[in-house]
Amino acid sequence: MTRTDDRNETDDTGPSGYAAARLHLLNQGVRSGPPRRTALAGLTDDWLTGLFTAAAPAARGISLVAVGGYGRGELSPRSDLDLLLLHDGSDPAAVAALADRLWYPVWDLGISLDHSVRTPAEARKTAAEDLKVQLGLLDARHLVGDLGLTAGLRTAILADWRNQAPKRLPELQELCAERAERHGELRFLLEPDLKEARGGLRDATALRAVAASWLADAPREGLADARRRLLDARDALHLVTGRATDRLALQEQDQVAAELGLLDADTLLRQVYEAARVISYAGDITWREVGRVLRARAVRPRLRAMLGGGKPVAERSPLAEGVVEQDGEAVLARTARPERDPVLPLRAAAAAAQAALPLSPHAVRRMAATARPLPTPWPAEAREQLITLLGSGRPTVDVWEALEAEGLITRLLPDWERVRCRPQRNAVHLWTVDRHLIETAVRASALTRRVGRPDLLLVAALLHDIGKGWPGDHSVAGEIIARDVAARLGFDRADVTVLATLVRHHLLLVETATRRDLDDPATVRAVADAVGSESTLELLHALTEADALATGPAAWSTWRGSLVTDLVRRVAAVLAGEHPGTEPEPAAPTAEQERLAIEAHRTGGPVLALRAQAEESEETGEPLGVELLIAVPDQPGVLPALAGVLALHRLTVRTGGLRTLRLPDDVDDDGSVLLLDWRVAAEYGSLPQASRLRADLVRALDGSLDITGRLAERDAAYPRRRGRAAPPPRVTVAPAASRHATVIEVRAQDAPGLLFRIGTALDKAAVQVRSMHVSTLGANAVDAFYVTSGTGAPLPPEDATATARALEEALRA
Repeated sequence: MTRTDDRNETDDTGPSGYAAARLHLLNQGVRSGPPRRTALAGLTDDWLTGLFTAAAPAARGISLVAVGGYGRGELSPRSDLDLLLLHDGSDPAAVAALADRLWYPVWDLGISLDHSVRTPAEARKTAAEDLKVQLGLLDARHLVGDLGLTAGLRTAILADWRNQAPKRLPELQELCAERAERHGELRFLLEPDLKEARGGLRDATALRAVAASWLADAPREGLADARRRLLDARDALHLVTGRATDRLALQEQDQVAAELGLLDADTLLRQVYEAARVISYAGDITWREVGRVLRARAVRPRLRAMLGGGKPVAERSPLAEGVVEQDGEAVLARTARPERDPVLPLRAAAAAAQAALPLSPHAVRRMAATARPLPTPWPAEAREQLITLLGSGRPTVDVWEALEAEGLITRLLPDWERVRCRPQRNAVHLWTVDRHLIETAVRASALTRRVGRPDLLLVAALLHDIGKGWPGDHSVAGEIIARDVAARLGFDRADVTVLATLVRHHLLLVETATRRDLDDPATVRAVADAVGSESTLELLHALTEADALATGPAAWSTWRGSLVTDLVRRVAAVLAGEHPGTEPEPAAPTAEQERLAIEAHRTGGPVLALRAQAEESEETGEPLGVELLIAVPDQPGVLPALAGVLALHRLTVRTGGLRTLRLPDDVDDDGSVLLLDWRVAAEYGSLPQASRLRADLVRALDGSLDITGRLAERDAAYPRRRGRAAPPPRVTVAPAASRHATVIEVRAQDAPGLLFRIGTALDKAAVQVRSMHVSTLGANAVDAFYVTSGTGAPLPPEDATATARALEEALRA
């Protein structure tokens, strides 16, 4: 092409006139944000229209079209101009001359230009071959020339996009995933790329493209405002640097914040992170919906052929009370009533995370709009569901994000607001404060088998950096907040104290191990005094590791781990000398327990009573669980029989005790009865009648009820969910825990039939269960079994080890 110089540069349509007007617009402090971008696009429209009209006053079959960001009218100060010179192919020489008259003035001003010259057929062909070109043409906007030509192309491009959506949308999703892999998550980066990183402007544009396909749509609430915030930040970045850059570098963040009228760089980053979170979450929902629609389209013809026409009914399978699985999501059951069930949001979240399913956005939105606030302190079920959610591993992250997107997290935990999207200006940290806390809970979920109180470990992981939203030492501030939050969650005073200690000293072990002389007795004594007990030390050790692993690869190493382990060993030795373990004395039986024991002895069979717990939900007035009290003549197989019957009736054991009760001398001076006092709750639905439980228990004890077969049949009737990969079970022998029995401790993922499997394995090992203490903490079962040999003595060490190993192998199978 030959450059032509016969243009009037002093005219407003010339480069100098446009440049002056553009400079004046950008220097106006009164206009910023969308008004400035719109005005800049309008000014550019007028200039290009003038150039086009001056060069081709009577052009037919030619039009100038803005595409991409310019087509959307989103011109930042240093944005490229994306232009298409569209023509009908009748006069190529005239088109080439016109292109010269358009492109050179743009280049003269140093403005980046992405230009093309095509016929409608060529544009459609290129779009079919290049997804990025097609995305740009979806935002095509007519500037000047033959309007019919532009309108025809727009109509054809949209039709092509919608017709080809089943093929092109998976390509677009893959493109977004590749970009995220290269540029990372915008909401966690200290120097984010506002355009290319996941949750950035590119992803927002991709969501517009999905909506244009009519196949699926993104959640609209907050999305436009999120895009505006990112565009505003990019505008300010362009003005501050004078460059067409999208990377928000550290050295420019204070100036960008000032340009936007924000307090400081942290405030800027927090706004950017919040916007990116909205876009990322919208993307997650949208791509999930795209996948669901495409799968349904692929399956529908086969289903219609099988069913003879008609619309297939979506299969729903129960997950928890008020929660079912449908189409690969956790949704609310038809009978769910969030307005009457304040625990439902946590129960639904826990059920979704345990099943490794996404939580339906419609369900979350409904619960956010209608669910009543939890009472203070929380009822036991709410606390247990929170612990289950936190202990669900990697799936917790996405479920937590779903709750966060609708404001449910800050409603449940008001102190969360101060750490939400809060940046951490430390190269060691990979995440924002809130995401780091959730990541620590994820890491801690893999360590729950190492501690006796996994519930305290998981809550401490959630709260350990909660003080970073306040001025001063975050550990000191966090201790105060943790006390308040723990009390609100319904923990007792002793547990509140432990949680506060863990938060206050969550850096103690790693800092002492790496900075102090561990051979100095004063060092070890100081840590022991701060921690206070062996159980708290055990929790602090696990929390230290989870916190470091959640920080980033530079925060933990084999060397650091060995130093911390050495310190813990030394401190534990000091604490063990001061706090020797003693076996708790059994409490005297109550009058009701004695009555049931005597009746069981006289009838020769089991006697049971179901009694509502005193603790009730303040919102519904319904009991949170029931106490199941059972007396049965001492005989082999009682534990697996009862556990199996409860599993068949879908009853979850929250706590459970078993002990041998001697009968009064006036009844039988040699007789004994097994007494089981358990708290149980229905997985979903209503509780069974006591008479049905007793009848099944009688059959289980006499061998006429095939529990193993019935449980296997029920499992086979339901589709197997992939769920999450829980930590493997751990079975240990507690050293010197009792003088009269061997104590075998089991830490495992709670599941239907778990206690039945444990009881069956202990029966096969030919040991007698003298007493037991069973507890379910969230999704974790933490059980202790006091067992003896047939003679009533503790097991020899080698037999105890073999029994523990056999039990662990049975649970892993």
